[in-house]
Amino acid sequence: MAELANVAALWSVGYVRAAEVVRVACDVLVAGLEGDGLCMLAGVAYRNADDDVPQVLKAALGELGLDYHAPGSQEAKAAAVRVLAGRVMAGLMAPRDLAFWAHRTIGHDQLPLAERLVELDDVYDCIEYSDQTAAEVDADVVAEARRIIESSRLLP
Repeated sequence: MAELANVAALWSVGYVRAAEVVRVACDVLVAGLEGDGLCMLAGVAYRNADDDVPQVLKAALGELGLDYHAPGSQEAKAAAVRVLAGRVMAGLMAPRDLAFWAHRTIGHDQLPLAERLVELDDVYDCIEYSDQTAAEVDADVVAEARRIIESSRLLP
């Protein structure tokens, strides 16, 4: 179920396609969870996913007790930052890729949760003029990802 929440958050910022949300919804059904909204979501044809997922996702998540984030909203961006920080911590995403994504998708002074990641992308861009190595900046990104994950555990 957590994977559905994660992929929905990533979809809401354009990181994954709607068809990926459908695929994960199918996995959730196979795992034994049920619900009319979930069945509707899992039943969306991949070729129609871009049109149909936005119509059924909120209801499917709601019946599972998962948060829905409107596409492009600040809440969606914050949820996606948390998901991708988790991927960095699990070794599934390179630290530099997280910083680059945050800078490109969110930008400066837009989301306090991601601001340090955005700044670290700037450091990567100017690494040849810096006294830091890429490995040191990677470590800073990992530390920031850890902070993001730990701060999200404190949320109600």
